[in-house]
Amino acid sequence: MTGLGPFSIQTVAVALAMLVAWLVARYLLRSSDAASRRAGASTLLDALFVGLLTARLAYVLRWWPDYAASPLSIVAIGDGGFDVWAGLPAALGWALWRVRRQPSQRRPMLSGFVAGVAIWAVAQAGLAVMQRTAPPLPSLTLSRPDGQPVSLDTYRGSPVVMNLWASWCPPCRREMPVLAKAQADYPDVRFLMINQGESAATLEAFVQSQGLQFDDLLLDPTSQAMQAAGARGLPTTLFFDTNGRLVDAHLGELTAARLRDTLQGRLHQPPAPRKP
Repeated sequence: MTGLGPFSIQTVAVALAMLVAWLVARYLLRSSDAASRRAGASTLLDALFVGLLTARLAYVLRWWPDYAASPLSIVAIGDGGFDVWAGLPAALGWALWRVRRQPSQRRPMLSGFVAGVAIWAVAQAGLAVMQRTAPPLPSLTLSRPDGQPVSLDTYRGSPVVMNLWASWCPPCRREMPVLAKAQADYPDVRFLMINQGESAATLEAFVQSQGLQFDDLLLDPTSQAMQAAGARGLPTTLFFDTNGRLVDAHLGELTAARLRDTLQGRLHQPPAPRKP
């Protein structure tokens, strides 16, 4: 899985990069007087906050229609929605402006930023390696609510979003309308809604009560898919390309913006044209 707890690996990488940047700058300021150390640490923390806020705002503006439709999702930073290339220059510019009259603090600041960017780059490279070695779309045989068996191998050749969920799981319930809308907006993508451990009657009652419609509702009473994917909790969403290769994964509730970003950026799927 490419995440840590409810946070995507992208969010974890950004947090780790910020921590390393602060530690490096603080270490290089160790020979300064106490007031300079405090000022330097405060400046860097402020710069990192400015960068993080800018990165989030840039991402939100990029996917504004989706965030505007659900304003609370703007603060759901666990979705990993950050535009690093907007946040980095904002943070660096803020830091350099703050130390423009303090040359002794420039080197620690710049060194901290370089270290943070390096950690972020290493994390991205590690993620790429993890995805290349990740298990492919599992060769499992599940069933539809009517009892008809379905082999997941039949979905190879199409981009696949595999969502592992259960009706008792609150975040699963909240993200269901997001996934249903995406299914309508991206007709070339197969959305496998694989229920974990519940009966056909429970699944159908829930879907009908929520007014949802999915093309590929599947039952997994023994949670084979969770075991095959190495999932640690629900909901878990995995994205496979046309070759059945895992290209992204998310543990926790998906926002509409993050889902759309992954479909277009990782699976290279354009949305269906809007009807006039």
